[in-house]
Amino acid sequence: MNAAGSWSLRLQGVGDAFATELGSAMATIERDGLPWLSIDCGNDGLTHYLAQYGGAPRAVFVTHAHLDHVGGFERLFGASYWGDGVRGDVKLYVPAPLVPLLQQRIASYPNVLAEGGANFWDAFRLIPVGDHFWHEGVRLEVFPTRHHWPDTSFGLRLRGSVVWTGDTRPIPEQLAKFADAGELVFHDCALHGNPSHSGIEDLEHEYPPELLSRCRLYHYASEADGARLEVRGHSIARAGEVIPLAPTTALTAPMR
Repeated sequence: MNAAGSWSLRLQGVGDAFATELGSAMATIERDGLPWLSIDCGNDGLTHYLAQYGGAPRAVFVTHAHLDHVGGFERLFGASYWGDGVRGDVKLYVPAPLVPLLQQRIASYPNVLAEGGANFWDAFRLIPVGDHFWHEGVRLEVFPTRHHWPDTSFGLRLRGSVVWTGDTRPIPEQLAKFADAGELVFHDCALHGNPSHSGIEDLEHEYPPELLSRCRLYHYASEADGARLEVRGHSIARAGEVIPLAPTTALTAPMR
C-alpha cells in the first residue's frame, strides 16, 4: 500500500479548557476529504465533528485524559454501542500509560447502561500503543510531551505531514526528532505559560525560527489572544479551518 492521495487537517476546536467560544481542542486528519483519524474527543469537539461529518468518529488517538479532550467519550459510547454494525468497531489508539487513567476518568462509572448488561469497552476496539502504531496501513509515531506529570500526555506524528503536540510545555528535544521532515506542527500555546502549558515567550525562547515558522498555534484563551499571537508574527489555527498537508512519507504496509 502507498499513502498517496490528498491529506488535510480539520480543526474541530482550538481553545483551552475555558474558551468555549473556540471549542475544545480536537482535530481530524482527513484523507481525500474524508475523516481518517481524529485526535482527542472532547464534548465540544465531538459536537463539531458530528455537525461536519454527520456521524461519529471511527478512529481516535488520545493525547491525554483531561476532560476537555476525552469528555465526549460518553456520547461516543452511545453512538457506537447503538449504531448498526458499529459496536466494537470504533478504534481507540491510546498510549499505554493512559489506559488506566482513561479507565478511571470515563470507563469506571457503574452500569454504563441503566438497564445493565454492558461494559464501557464493549463499544470500542481499544488499542494500547507504544512509540508507534499502524492505522489503515500507515505508520504513525507517538512521543511523550510535558503536561502536568510524566507519562500522562503524548504527541502524534504523521511523518512528512503533521505533528500534533497535544497540551504541552516546550519540547525542543522531542521536536528535533519528531518534526525533522518538514511537518506542520500544531502546538499548544497561550499568551502566557504556566507549569502545564506553553506561553508564546516560552516557544520563542526554546524553538529556532525555522521550527516556529512551521508551527500553527492552538489552545489559546480567546479570539483576542489569538490575534495578539498573530501580531507577534505567528500563525494560529482556527476552529473549522481545513489546512492542506504535504503527502506523508510514513512507512506503509499492505492492508490485511
